[in-house]
Amino acid sequence: MSVQNLNTFDPFADEGESLGTNADVGSQANYIHIRIQQRNGRKTLTTLQGLPKEYDAKKLLKAFKKEFACNGTLVEDEEMGQVIQLQGDQRTKISTFLIENGIERATIKVHGF
Repeated sequence: MSVQNLNTFDPFADEGESLGTNADVGSQANYIHIRIQQRNGRKTLTTLQGLPKEYDAKKLLKAFKKEFACNGTLVEDEEMGQVIQLQGDQRTKISTFLIENGIERATIKVHGF
């Protein structure tokens, strides 16, 4: 007898991932997260976190600022580590920049509205 409703299924998991194959589903390890935060009015802030240790965040921030013509800063967080903050909605520009410079598309998660 097979009971179908007792199987674990995550409807929000990405395609190809399942709970049985991935033991740490809720972890954010090995992903680069690009998020957008709403400030006041129409102002937004783009954050980049989870960058691997072999990349220099200061040099990357300098390249982002020059390439996207925006201001930005590097913030140290206890939980998240180094977080790059950029002015404006730079999500698509950051993801294409990282993909063009050798980071796999599967490791980049773009969040936001």
